[in-house]
Amino acid sequence: MRAARASASALGAAIAVLLLAGGGEATGTVAFPYGLAAGEVTASSALLWTRPSRPGLVEVEVALDERFFRVVLRASRRARLATDLAVRLAARGLRPGRRYFYRFRQGGATSEVGRFRTAPPPDHAASVRFAVSGDADATRRPNGSPAFNRFQIYARMAEEGNDFNVNLGDTIYSDSSVGGARPALTVAEKRAKYRQALALPALRKLRATASLYSHWDDHEFVNDFSRPEHGEALYSAGVKAFLDYAPVRYTTADGLYRTFRWGQTVELFFLDERSFRSAKASAGGACTVGSFPDVAPTAPASVRQAFASLLPPLARPAPKGCIDRIEDPARTMLGQRQLRRFLADVARSTATFKVILNEVPLQQFYALPYDRWEGYAAERRTVVEALRRVPGTIVLTTDTHANLVGDVRLRTLEREGPLDTGLTEVVTGPVATSTFAREIDAVVGAPGTGRLVSLLFLKPLPPRGIGMRCVAPDVYSYAEVEATPTRLTVTLKDMHGRRVVDASGAPCPRVVLPAP
Repeated sequence: MRAARASASALGAAIAVLLLAGGGEATGTVAFPYGLAAGEVTASSALLWTRPSRPGLVEVEVALDERFFRVVLRASRRARLATDLAVRLAARGLRPGRRYFYRFRQGGATSEVGRFRTAPPPDHAASVRFAVSGDADATRRPNGSPAFNRFQIYARMAEEGNDFNVNLGDTIYSDSSVGGARPALTVAEKRAKYRQALALPALRKLRATASLYSHWDDHEFVNDFSRPEHGEALYSAGVKAFLDYAPVRYTTADGLYRTFRWGQTVELFFLDERSFRSAKASAGGACTVGSFPDVAPTAPASVRQAFASLLPPLARPAPKGCIDRIEDPARTMLGQRQLRRFLADVARSTATFKVILNEVPLQQFYALPYDRWEGYAAERRTVVEALRRVPGTIVLTTDTHANLVGDVRLRTLEREGPLDTGLTEVVTGPVATSTFAREIDAVVGAPGTGRLVSLLFLKPLPPRGIGMRCVAPDVYSYAEVEATPTRLTVTLKDMHGRRVVDASGAPCPRVVLPAP
């Protein structure tokens, strides 16, 4: 009897090694421990993904029914060590506006069943629902538990029953701030980060229940990443690991810039703000005051003086070289090829609503602008001026670890007064990392400072503050979007599916964009 128990224990341990290879809790089937995903969905195609537990031939079946009586496609690929066993297969020739089911097989093992819906035809006035969030750190504490949470936001997004969802940047944290974690700089180390994230059931659920458009930001590489500052080797490692674990299409010429049409109602525009950007204005010390970059180099002198009692360096003008670099028209966020293509694509789009999926905030709020669009001022003006002339455009963003809703102004606190554009940006998230308020509290060393900044600066109307319509700096969140032929509505929600509450205590107002 003891021998039988020992054998059972050994078998259980062996299975656990397979199941927990990504770090920490039971994943999918033993044969397909990291689940499956459908990405890059169009009206006639999808890119399907899985990762079996061993090398060898993997087959996919796509069907019109969950029991696979009406199979419409079968294909196979070989799982190879060169891609860390990850397999991607293109499903083409699909019909628009249809729900499909898919599964993978290897030997006698079968994966769970995944689902996705193809986009409606471009001339079809369909209603479309989707959710957006990002910024998810799955790094574990020494006791083995996730440092922040178990990705409940992803589970809530899955439960919305959307047509698709968007995982918008910082899908791993290569340089997690969790104590003792070593930066993931190599391909192998970054792959381990993706497996660690997929060990959490909520992310696998999100990927299995509807198609998912995946996108990167800086932490797939390192914080505030740019190729001029951090080098080609780190960029290549980040690209390789990301493409192994996310079903996306990438080219060296266009990076991750791509567009997707969902009927007459919506066109999505994904901006790649890491592959082609110039180094930050602060690189090389042009913006350094003392030991750190100037906190608000673009803020008007009156604003700097108002905050000088809290931050004495603001009493002095920002370094001129810093302002010159921020304003330099030769510096770019998107690169000239992507910029030209994006502005042409969005201008000629015939969709009712143009949804810009944007990695870093476009709004103007002055504080530490270097990694944001504000730090690339000339190109920011070009983009904002162009988008304000395109009716039915809205910007959806993550990165800041807060909910920030406001007009993308060309001026806010400058002497001439605010200059609204009518272009709204909705910033949401995070899924699982330190929130905006907690980050401010940690830097200043005073609990509650982040909320005070929100109430006293981000929320009040100009000239007292930025005048954002919603400021919720300390909540895990996502943006739920519903687009009909007559209006697009964005509702900010927390991990329980409830409306996000503003720093003032009221629910954040829904953003409603009527059809032009």
